[in-house]
Amino acid sequence: MRRVAIIAKPQKEELSHILPELLLWLRAHGLDPVVDEIGGAYTQDVPVIPRHELPAEKPELVIVLGGDGTLLATARVFAKSAVPILSVNLGSLGFLTEVRLDELYSHLEGWCKSCCGIEERSMLHCELRRGGELVSEHEALNDVVVSKGAIARMGDFRVALDHQLVAAFRADGVIISTPTGSTAYSLAANGPILAPDVDALIVTPVCPHLLTLRPLVVQGDSDLKLSIAGIPDQTYLTVDGQEAIALQVGDELHCRKSKHKVRLVRMGDRGFFDVLRAKLKWGER
Repeated sequence: MRRVAIIAKPQKEELSHILPELLLWLRAHGLDPVVDEIGGAYTQDVPVIPRHELPAEKPELVIVLGGDGTLLATARVFAKSAVPILSVNLGSLGFLTEVRLDELYSHLEGWCKSCCGIEERSMLHCELRRGGELVSEHEALNDVVVSKGAIARMGDFRVALDHQLVAAFRADGVIISTPTGSTAYSLAANGPILAPDVDALIVTPVCPHLLTLRPLVVQGDSDLKLSIAGIPDQTYLTVDGQEAIALQVGDELHCRKSKHKVRLVRMGDRGFFDVLRAKLKWGER
């Protein structure tokens, strides 16, 4: 049987009726569902697999029941597997999880009949190095961010592109984002909007102490290095707003476009700018 993995958002009581109905539909169509630990709290009628172990189950489709945050977490779990993701919005904004709940079964029908399209989104690969040694590496769909904690003091940063210095500056933090992440934190920090298929990365300083410093768009295959020259205590690297790693002076972030992509199931004529207008009111007076 064709296996389908289901990943759910925590603390969504509506899953108590959504999930059992979905399991019945999947089995009626010859599909073999498994759920993560969150989904397992709402049903006892399906195998429960820890989320990080789901790729080993080799599903042909991943269904996300949640919001953008749940999709971001799912994208990182399945980054190396190339499994298509059908994301259903149970959150608030739902910019990435643009499929409404009432569209779930029509999209599943389309996927079963191979009538759905697949939209590929680039990811960002980030390596944290300390004293020349690799500390950790991460894949992000939206962004990686260096930001301070509770102390209201700026950090000192240096950005180099392909081994050439771009700028040294003081700021509250720095956002390095993909085109997908251009509509997230980077946009709130006055970064540009990029169409998802643009081959680029964005470097957005957060509240820089320079009137001349502006967000920077660079080629997607660039070798981007962010050096931490000076920071207050409790400064962190965050990945898609979810994973947090404490930083030290002298740390370096090496970022480039990932070799992995996220594959999103799409059906219908709804495009990026349709979502931009509907969700963010782009271009409205």
